[in-house]
Amino acid sequence: MNEQEYDRLLGIETTGTQDWSLRLAQYHPYEATPYQALDTLFHQYEWTSEERIVDYGCGKGRLLFYLHYRFGLSGTGIEVSKKRCEEAEANLLRYREKNGGKPDSIQFKCCPAETYEVQLQDNRFYFFNPFAVHIFKKVVGQILLSIKQNPRPVELILYYPSVDYLEFLETHTPFEIYREIQVVGLYEENKNERFLIYRL
Repeated sequence: MNEQEYDRLLGIETTGTQDWSLRLAQYHPYEATPYQALDTLFHQYEWTSEERIVDYGCGKGRLLFYLHYRFGLSGTGIEVSKKRCEEAEANLLRYREKNGGKPDSIQFKCCPAETYEVQLQDNRFYFFNPFAVHIFKKVVGQILLSIKQNPRPVELILYYPSVDYLEFLETHTPFEIYREIQVVGLYEENKNERFLIYRL
């Protein structure tokens, strides 16, 4: 299926990109993870019903709807743009109308990523280069604080990983690289088309 066909299957609208104003220059433009990449990742990545994902820079919510549809997983989307949040909430209404699901299985928080208070049940964290590295450092700091307060296995999933993100994780945090998953059909032309999974 192409992007539009997948959206129709889920009953959502998540295609397209969006530039930010200069006021939000530290946050990167909206672009959803391609469905082709998501299919590759989740054919090779195991999920259990105990996991709950946080998608930083969730945009219109594609990842969360995909995970709920495919695996019945719950998650929270964090988005700083009010417009993107409104679009995500509109998608949520359409998705529930078509596919059902528990009222709280998917939720969106419209706030700066670094202000989100990591919840005890949050244990998978997804990043598609949503913001500048100084914000990423603060977000990872919040995740580490949550782990210190409530010890649990945690994984970070990075798509099209930024060199700045990787350098920070590998030299300034206890996270260790666990796995690389290359996007078949895309990685051959662009070595950035991959997922890196860090574990603690």
